[in-house]
Amino acid sequence: MSTNLAVSTQNLGRVYRAKKREAGSGKEIVALHGVDLEIHQGELFGLLGPNGAGKTTLIKILTTLLAPTSGEARVAGTDVAKNPWEVRRHINMVSGGESSGYGLLTVEENLWLFSQFYGLDWKTARERIREMLKIVGMEDRAKTKIYHLSTGMRQKMNFARGFITDPEIIFLDEPTLGLDVQTSRVLRDFVKNWVRVRKNKTLLLTTHYMQEADELCDRVAIIDRGKILACDTPSNLKRSLNQSSVFHLKVDSLPQPDSQFQGLKGIQSFAHHQHNGLLELSFIVETENALMPILASIERSKGNLISLEKRQPTLEDVFINLVGRGLSEEP
Repeated sequence: MSTNLAVSTQNLGRVYRAKKREAGSGKEIVALHGVDLEIHQGELFGLLGPNGAGKTTLIKILTTLLAPTSGEARVAGTDVAKNPWEVRRHINMVSGGESSGYGLLTVEENLWLFSQFYGLDWKTARERIREMLKIVGMEDRAKTKIYHLSTGMRQKMNFARGFITDPEIIFLDEPTLGLDVQTSRVLRDFVKNWVRVRKNKTLLLTTHYMQEADELCDRVAIIDRGKILACDTPSNLKRSLNQSSVFHLKVDSLPQPDSQFQGLKGIQSFAHHQHNGLLELSFIVETENALMPILASIERSKGNLISLEKRQPTLEDVFINLVGRGLSEEP
């Protein structure tokens, strides 16, 4: 492995077997299949994929919580399967929505306890706890017991916990999930500056927010059904669709949006979702000529077109083009 790689995997695989009590017991479920990935020191790297794509399995392997079935994974130059304790000295992890901490302890006491697991001295631990509580807006909650905190407050405490140890490599799994807009913006700014100021620090981010990945990440990997489909900078990924036309339509309703446009020529990919009582449709087409059959199909189905917009490709369009559905859609 190159010395400037924080994370690398080679032909990494993970297979599960269905439990005996489940239907189809003994059947193999492939969560990861031949994953090759390189993340450089100092990178803010994004991992995007729909539910069940393999993101969580990959993160668990890289953080030594799960053993790979095949292939190899190295973090901070160390094989995660052969020497997990050494890997843990260099990393930390924050998962959005996780429930952690001891309820009878205060926020400050929980963070102090965690800092001692990593051997931080008294002065350093106190300084970092104060700094991180200020960043997440919880200075006034330092003496509050955990069981009095809301879910959002707990999540902010978990975020603070992840950075107190000043890890070489940190894994953020949906860190802003469920947080309010202002708090999410503050945490995004902190994450961006944390990597930029600390040149040799590395951050791997998984998120359901495409704009977050586009704004923060140096490079992004898109994963689906256990395979990496693409890996590049957000700008290069969007540039790959420059020869296509991207249209966003809003209609009041359609009886069968999943099958409505099958067979129409010129459609590269299509996704839809409900938002504010309207059906929003996203089309990536080879040429603008493909738009007329789409509109005709909507009219035949008695759908009322509310708006139509042509726009520049976004990271979400790239995702839809590769995966064949939106990030929040079921496979």
